[in-house]
Amino acid sequence: MVIESLLKPYEAVISAHTGHINVHETGAVEATGRKILALPSLDGKLTPAMVESVPELQGDEHQVKPAMLYISDTTEVGTVYTREELEALRRCCDAHGLLLFLDGARLGSALACGDLTLPALAALTDAFTIGGTKNGALFGEALVMGKPRADFRWYLKRRGGILAKGRLLGLQFQALLEDDTYLSAARHANTLALRLRDGLANLGYPLPVPSPSNQQFPVLPNAVMTRLQEMGYEFEIDRTVDRDHTRIRLVTSWATPETAVEDFLRDLAACG
Repeated sequence: MVIESLLKPYEAVISAHTGHINVHETGAVEATGRKILALPSLDGKLTPAMVESVPELQGDEHQVKPAMLYISDTTEVGTVYTREELEALRRCCDAHGLLLFLDGARLGSALACGDLTLPALAALTDAFTIGGTKNGALFGEALVMGKPRADFRWYLKRRGGILAKGRLLGLQFQALLEDDTYLSAARHANTLALRLRDGLANLGYPLPVPSPSNQQFPVLPNAVMTRLQEMGYEFEIDRTVDRDHTRIRLVTSWATPETAVEDFLRDLAACG
């Protein structure tokens, strides 16, 4: 809804190839007529140099016109933007007339392990979301727009975003943000993820993408992965590394008990 409302039909949004809008929304953004220009990114992040390499930035009316930069924090592979990196992207966007939209579905985890704050995000982006669903809320995301469109509520209504009891959802964020609840929940998830990361490393399993957040991506032998599944563990298959190894995605949450990490590492050791 944000991308559709802020971009004209001939305008495009730049994203990392791992970006949620590019790989997890079943083409929803492009179904609204807004093309995604996806850039390869090993760590899930974008840099000014990558943005400036987009050919359409120097294009004409025969091509879509880039008008927005979409980033995620944390990214889809668990990495986190620093304030310096976000400031550099802001300067890049200003130089090229691009809006900067930050997807904060996992923002709690990013804030809990990085040097950004909510006021800094408000100053450096044109719009960002505060993820609730992934950090203890019952439902929803809170959208913060630097310069709201007067007709944005019409977009909300048209896309089913105005709920009859929406006020009750807003109260969640008031409660989460009025004290340290939001960040303390995210810190819990991050702490257990780092314990999981260290345990995986001690068992000799590589983690190709260094992640300080609650998502970890170890590479396991397929035989070990299958054994874990037989033991009842569920996890996302991230990618095939080679014929004998697979990279999986493990995620801790605000509600993960310490014993879950301990049990997993013990069972993983037994599989080796």
